[in-house]
Amino acid sequence: MHWKALKIFPLPSHVTNSPLRFTLRVNRVNSPPPMPPSTKPNLPWKLRILTSLLNLLINASRRSNGTVNRRLFNFFDRKLPSSPNPVDGVKTSDVTVDATRNLWFRLFAPSSSVATTLPVVIFFHGGGFAFLSPASAAYDAVCRFFCRSFNAVIISVNYRLAPEHRYPSQNDDGFDVIKYLDENGAVLGDINNCFLVGDSSGGNIAHHVAVRVCKEKFRFVRVIGLVSIEPFFGGEERTESEIRMTQDPLVSLEKTDWYWKSFLPSGLGRDHEAVNVSGPNAVNISGLGYPNTLVVIAGFDPLQDWQRRYYEWLRKSGIEAQKIEYPNMIHGFHLFPDLPDSSVFASDVKDFITKQIADVN
Repeated sequence: MHWKALKIFPLPSHVTNSPLRFTLRVNRVNSPPPMPPSTKPNLPWKLRILTSLLNLLINASRRSNGTVNRRLFNFFDRKLPSSPNPVDGVKTSDVTVDATRNLWFRLFAPSSSVATTLPVVIFFHGGGFAFLSPASAAYDAVCRFFCRSFNAVIISVNYRLAPEHRYPSQNDDGFDVIKYLDENGAVLGDINNCFLVGDSSGGNIAHHVAVRVCKEKFRFVRVIGLVSIEPFFGGEERTESEIRMTQDPLVSLEKTDWYWKSFLPSGLGRDHEAVNVSGPNAVNISGLGYPNTLVVIAGFDPLQDWQRRYYEWLRKSGIEAQKIEYPNMIHGFHLFPDLPDSSVFASDVKDFITKQIADVN
């Protein structure tokens, strides 16, 4: 399990032998939004324990004044070093971009392929802009999973965290990694076939980096696709899904309000373009060359209404966008590879990447 990242977990080595295995239906592109049969996800008991413990740790680390108890969280957030020797068919290395702000990325490359021939996935991790890093065991594991599943080079960005570094620090860091790749990335992978990918808050960062990339002329980097995995968007409005979906173990209104408060500079509200990307203050991306986009939505995610609005806004802006919904899944389900839909999700993203490369080459 990827969440062996947390030392407090009495971690299982597998879930696949659990008697609670079940089959999940995936709702495909262009089908109507599914309504879950209940407001409570039916999760294997081991996953319920893992997510509950993670939830306890995050809650204990979040202070009411909007700051983070870094010492407490880092004590339980197990970090893994890079490994030049292949582990499960993937080798890793850490590359420094700017030491003065601790900007670096972890490079994941399949040991069985020539990296320079593979597409490059630039990945932004989740964690509410405030937690985790590419070295966190959970994200080291999921990026290895992506690397094997997509047969791509994965570049996992270590951006600065809120509240010590508020908006737009995270977007600045993401964009500067793109610039670094334009100057140095040809030896790392095929940067003429780049994809921006982010989950949760990382999906928010990926969107804003994509907008900035569209406005910049690069010599070598070409972003041809974006995968937004359960992206973290919001606004002043309380949506129906935020009110109704109260059983997701990792997302709640109280948490999202706290994350936005710690992320936004003083004086900015939740209808700012950094939060409500498709709202009244949205950037006009029509004709900008914004990349074709895949939006991934989980059926028990309270953020799903905002994610569907993002998808519809992309379409209205003339962007080629598609969405795939996994009706029985929670926010962050892709971090747990033993869930059946995690493999389906990886296959869907692989298909999207393959199609985009075929269409532009």
